[in-house]
Amino acid sequence: MNDRQEAGYGGTVKPTRGKVVLASNNAGKLREFAAMLAAAGIELIAQGTLNVPEAEEPHQTFVENALAKARHAARLTGLPALADDSGLCVRALHGAPGVYSARYAQLAGGEKSDAANNARLVAQLADVADRRAYYFCVLVLVRAADDPEPLIAEGRWQGEIVDAPRGAHGFGYDPHFYVPALNATAAELEPSVKNRTSHRAIALRQLLARLEEDA
Repeated sequence: MNDRQEAGYGGTVKPTRGKVVLASNNAGKLREFAAMLAAAGIELIAQGTLNVPEAEEPHQTFVENALAKARHAARLTGLPALADDSGLCVRALHGAPGVYSARYAQLAGGEKSDAANNARLVAQLADVADRRAYYFCVLVLVRAADDPEPLIAEGRWQGEIVDAPRGAHGFGYDPHFYVPALNATAAELEPSVKNRTSHRAIALRQLLARLEEDA
């Protein structure tokens, strides 16, 4: 008997295939993750379709928020759950918006929307020469709410902020996130290209590699 079985966890530590709850109500994230995970035999189900409310995200780090969201969704559904916590980190703003990316404008009394977040970001970078930024993503997969060995992966996508929005794809800060290596903003990239190069793609490749290792 191995240590996992002695702990009473047994076979549930094995990688999951089939249905997994995505601990997010973000339609853009669902599209991206569903496309990337389909080839691995994983069918994502948005937590909203199972009447799972959004979890609180009180933590100061991406990994703590992602773990809280994954455990929350798994606890309420009884299914394995995948959560990400991701955001835009701008060097000149000391890493902001960071974990507050989705509600950046709201913190300053504005509305919670992509347009308002982008407007605040551009305003804060007025007359700032250093436009370096990166998208950061932490993925957490739990096989059950009390999984003692959650799978954790991360990805970082380097770029810079441009004032004028460009492109019609993506969501969030994508129209303002310029990727020099691709000579395009994230919103100008076709979804298939973004799904190969983004912070989520990098993190997901790590996660899938971990799943294969544990198979």
